[in-house]
Amino acid sequence: MTVKKYDKLVRDKIPDIIESQGKKCKLYVATGYDYHNRLKDKLLEEAKEFFENPCVEELADVQEVIEALADIHRWDVTGARLKKTVERGGFWRRYVLLEVSE
Repeated sequence: MTVKKYDKLVRDKIPDIIESQGKKCKLYVATGYDYHNRLKDKLLEEAKEFFENPCVEELADVQEVIEALADIHRWDVTGARLKKTVERGGFWRRYVLLEVSE
């Protein structure tokens, strides 16, 4: 019997998918500080995967983690993003700042 160790947050349906393949998995439900830290770890993992393979599916994974983080903090990320866009702009003009002189 081969056992692979992971110790990472996974999407909700992953245990069912594993069991549907005739495999067994051991898991627990993260709460509080543990859940928050695992979401931050997952954000880095998903961002790295996007850098390695920039595609819509990997970007969607990043967004899913962002939504979960926003939910536990009860943050309005869309509102905050729009407010910042109004105040500081977006990235549509593609400016690259090289230097500032005084």
